[in-house]
Amino acid sequence: MSTIASPAQVTIHATLSDDQIGTYHREGWLLIPGLLDRATAAALRAEVMEIMDAIGLPVTSLRQTSEHLSGGSIASLIGSTALAALAARLISGPAHLYLPFTAVKSPGGGKFSFHQDNQYTNHDGPSINLWFALEPMREENGCLRMLPRSHRDGTLDALVDDDQHKRVPIQPTRFTPVRMEPGDCVAFSRLTVHGSGANVTATPRVGYAVQFHREDVKAWWPDEGWFPLIDRPRFSFPPVSAISRPTGRVDGH
Repeated sequence: MSTIASPAQVTIHATLSDDQIGTYHREGWLLIPGLLDRATAAALRAEVMEIMDAIGLPVTSLRQTSEHLSGGSIASLIGSTALAALAARLISGPAHLYLPFTAVKSPGGGKFSFHQDNQYTNHDGPSINLWFALEPMREENGCLRMLPRSHRDGTLDALVDDDQHKRVPIQPTRFTPVRMEPGDCVAFSRLTVHGSGANVTATPRVGYAVQFHREDVKAWWPDEGWFPLIDRPRFSFPPVSAISRPTGRVDGH
């Protein structure tokens, strides 16, 4: 197990303009430069990598976990009222936390096919992913790739890759690579088709994502049908006093 001491206070540096809100709704995604300052991004990266050390970061793999420490920078980011308010502006209503997770690509691999988050758990209503770069994001280390305006097509049929990840039936050949600096955030709809390339560098590519849903969103489970997500959250992720190695699958984009 691992314990982490890190600065706990995270400050959000952004006031969205009407033009930015319009871009998000039109394109399905929005790059928000400098949402976190560089020092905060560095503290978050250090905390994420200590979590990776605790759970194990294998070669040529993607690594995702929602486990985080009480009193740490990640807990502060997840609980930030300013971050929830920013999400609320983008989804046009009160925002509720859905799922936070590390987004780490090991060096030497980790391609993630184009997909929609809604192909995993179907949401009826606006939900959003706020994805933070904790170091420079470039094509070489597997930056995110967006298919603009794809959110307008609704939830697409999904195929399953050999690694059991979902993907859209036709992989786009024209897309927008999202190059980012530490502290930048890319916001995108749960319906936006996105993916990422392989990390062909010698160091891990480190990000962190926080997903929100609007309070009136319904979710669908195959064995239960539709239900109000606010009444029955899909995930539970209380902060912990120490990180322990998981026993299940924890890979992701």
